[in-house]
Amino acid sequence: MGKQTWQQRWSTILGKLRVVRDPADEQQVLAALVVPQAPTVLGFVNAHAMNLVVGNAQYCAALSGADVLLRDGAGMSILYRQLGLDPGLNMNGTDFIPKLLQAFKGRRVAFWGTEEPFLGQAVTHCTAVYGVEPVSVHHGFADVDTYLALARELSPELIVLGMGMPKQEALAARLADGAAPCLIVCGGAILDFLGGKVTRAPRWVRRLGGEWAFRLLREPKRLFVRYVLGNPMFLLRTLLLTRRGV
Repeated sequence: MGKQTWQQRWSTILGKLRVVRDPADEQQVLAALVVPQAPTVLGFVNAHAMNLVVGNAQYCAALSGADVLLRDGAGMSILYRQLGLDPGLNMNGTDFIPKLLQAFKGRRVAFWGTEEPFLGQAVTHCTAVYGVEPVSVHHGFADVDTYLALARELSPELIVLGMGMPKQEALAARLADGAAPCLIVCGGAILDFLGGKVTRAPRWVRRLGGEWAFRLLREPKRLFVRYVLGNPMFLLRTLLLTRRGV
C-alpha cells in the first residue's frame, strides 16, 4: 500500500465504507455489531481520516482493515454527492457509540483513552446511563503491549478506544489479531464527550453539518490544522478525485 497514490488510497477506503441508508438499516448494523462472532473492528471515516491516509500508508492499511467502516461528517457527504452517490445517514461516532453502549448493557466493557478526570467521568456516566460493566479503565498514552495484555487478561466484550487517529486504528488492528470475540470501537474523542471535556454543538448546528465549526471555535489552537488547513485540502482533493473518477 505504500506505493499507492492518494487517489488509490481514497478509493480503497470508499470501497470499504458501509453506507447506512435509513434508521432500519442502522438497527441492522447495530444488531450485528453487538453479537461479534470474532474480533470485530468498527471505525469511522471523516474528512480528517481521508486527509491522514494520503500521507500515512500504515494508517490507511489499518483503517481499511477494519471490519466495519461508517461514514462520518458533512465532508464525507460532500464527497459522496460529488461522486454521484447517496451518502446515507451521518453515522458519526459521537451519536452511534452511545447506542452501542446501550446495547451492551450488563456486559463487560474496557474504556481506554483520554486522561483523568475525564476518563473516570466518562466511565461513571456510562455505568449510570447505559448499565455496562467496566472491567478495564486505562488512559490512552500507554504502549501497545499494555493494552494487548489487558485484553488477554480481562477478555472484555466491548473495547472503546478514545485515543484519536491514527493511534487507535493501529491498536485496534493489533487487538483484533488473535483476540477473543469482541467489538473494538475506534471512538476518537468519544470519551472526552462522555466525560465532559468536550461539549456537543447545539442540535440545530449539528443538523446543518456545522459541528466542526463549533469545535474549532472552542479549541482553535488544537484544531486549526485539522479544520482550517485540512478542510480546504479535503475539498480540493474531492474536486480532483471526482474529475478523475474512482
